[in-house]
Amino acid sequence: MKGATPDLFDLQQKPQQREDVDDGCVVLRGFVDDSGAVVAAIDGVVAAAPLRKMSTPSGTMSVAMTNCGALGWTADRSGYRYAPTDPTTTTPWPPLPAALSTLATTAAQAAGYPGFLPDTCLINEYLPGASMGLHQDKNERDRSAPIVSVSLGLPAVFLWGGAQRTAPTKKLRLEHGDVVVFGGPSRLCFHGVQ
Repeated sequence: MKGATPDLFDLQQKPQQREDVDDGCVVLRGFVDDSGAVVAAIDGVVAAAPLRKMSTPSGTMSVAMTNCGALGWTADRSGYRYAPTDPTTTTPWPPLPAALSTLATTAAQAAGYPGFLPDTCLINEYLPGASMGLHQDKNERDRSAPIVSVSLGLPAVFLWGGAQRTAPTKKLRLEHGDVVVFGGPSRLCFHGVQ
């Protein structure tokens, strides 16, 4: 994100639209209204905890990632988990910036999940050729909380599946400023990035 020009993104603001994808899954089109503050918050997190490609039981991820907040999602050859410290530096993850917390809370409320207060944020960087296979977000302690996913930068194709990995997937083109929120009956649906 460093060196990104927020004004370039803000030039293409579009009106907000709500798109119901599934029972409990919503895309909020054009929801991010201050990408400059959000990008600055992300740049601060990345400066404190640099992006890295994590190892997993099946290989190395093509997506670079980092975290902020009380816990961070980590992976290595032994599996996946949330941890209070960065495994690279053994220091606590950077605090969750107010701009990211406020964005997640307001997006969750707009999608029908009032009272959501995030305690962690996973930041993924998808460079050309990077993808995220279909997976479930099931390492969280509280599965009653929704997942809030914010897209910034270039367009991407978000894959939305069902309760089983083999369920048919919908392809959702996400633009800069779009936010996907899913919880309730959709909380454990498989999803990914093409």
